[in-house]
Amino acid sequence: MDTHTIAAIATPQAAGGIGIIRISGAGALSVAERVFVPASGKSLTRSAGYRAYFGRVSHNGKDIDEAVCLVFRAPHSYTGEDVAEISLHGGLFVMQKALKAVIEAGARPAEAGEFTKRAFLNGKLDLSGAEAVMSLISAQNEQASQAALNALEGSLSREIKSAAGDIIAVAANIAAWVDYPDDDIEEISAERLIAVFTGVLERLEKLLSRFDSGQAVTEGVPAAIAGRPNVGKSTLMNLLTGYERSIVTPYAGTTRDVVEETVRVGNVVLRLSDTAGLHETDDPVESIGIGFAKKKLERASLILAVFDGSDELTQEDIKLLEFCSKRPSVAIINKTDIAQRIDVNLISSYINKTVEISAATGEGLSELCDAVEQTLGTDAFDPSSAMLATERQRDCCRRAAGYLDEAIAAVESCMTLDAVNVCADACIDALLQLTGEKAGEAVVNEVFARFCVGK
Repeated sequence: MDTHTIAAIATPQAAGGIGIIRISGAGALSVAERVFVPASGKSLTRSAGYRAYFGRVSHNGKDIDEAVCLVFRAPHSYTGEDVAEISLHGGLFVMQKALKAVIEAGARPAEAGEFTKRAFLNGKLDLSGAEAVMSLISAQNEQASQAALNALEGSLSREIKSAAGDIIAVAANIAAWVDYPDDDIEEISAERLIAVFTGVLERLEKLLSRFDSGQAVTEGVPAAIAGRPNVGKSTLMNLLTGYERSIVTPYAGTTRDVVEETVRVGNVVLRLSDTAGLHETDDPVESIGIGFAKKKLERASLILAVFDGSDELTQEDIKLLEFCSKRPSVAIINKTDIAQRIDVNLISSYINKTVEISAATGEGLSELCDAVEQTLGTDAFDPSSAMLATERQRDCCRRAAGYLDEAIAAVESCMTLDAVNVCADACIDALLQLTGEKAGEAVVNEVFARFCVGK
């Protein structure tokens, strides 16, 4: 591991009431002492951990700002190393000047995620916990933050280590029986093997089944508002965003490009696109917009299909219904504030979730939120449960489940215990890769590449 002392601004790169420079490494307190002078005159390098000092930060004999320096001693710090955190007034110029002083005092600039990477390498948290840190930073709602906090506190790690422990115990029994035939080691029965493998497989499948709904809550899902011109798509977009994000006029075809925004619908974060009205046209500019709209629909994980409740269904409406019938969709019958002519039963025959709203008045919005959550499976989301948070974690879990399927098939086919143990060992490796106990350098670097500098 790189043993250089590292430093970075740990707060956002914007003006604020306070800014923090974090310094970590064996020389962290020596570096801090070269730029920070406590008013008490005490030495930072001789300080015990969990101490705060008021003083001044200076550079080349000139004061930069008043500051407070927090001292943490290894191994009782976030990174597991000696750490100094200098809090100054949060002006951009002041922070950059103070960081420059720290770098010139002997630290090097930290890379993205390097503080958390050192915490992982020093055993302060495992790889799933490190990923939970990033999830907590990017959480956009209460459930997402609670799920990330539970993961940071070890809910996923405990579940995975428990599952791996069950397989390790079986694999050890098999290995001992195979390697030491002269010892009095009882051969594990096929029934016992299948019981253990099936039990762990069910736990992994439960984790996998919660992944999509968990992603909808924590990461958000790409969603598209679709429908023919003038059914109220842009009005719906404005209702969901809470301000006039899309232009609304009485004229069909006003939206010609894709308008995008991130919105929260109930407990779900939607990366929402308001698309051009779907219809046949000879207008070349409008055709381009419709082409973009169709691409967004192909890639969307949820479609909000909007229909004009005051009009009968058209051929364009039917084509949209046919498309949505094969995808997660919510049918939205708009304009309920005026007389209705639409065939609700026909729409319901294509799309299971159908709600009636007035995008202009907001009536029916809560019903729409409920329908979105039910369609994405987030209505029963439990943030206290162990949850797979990243594609990397899901891939590890999926591979482990696949190896368990092979192990069960090997037992049922009366294959040798050696062959069964090959599958069990592969399952164990996949699970330990999830927590980082067997993750290679490339995997570790990929995880921390998502982090911001200073964390």
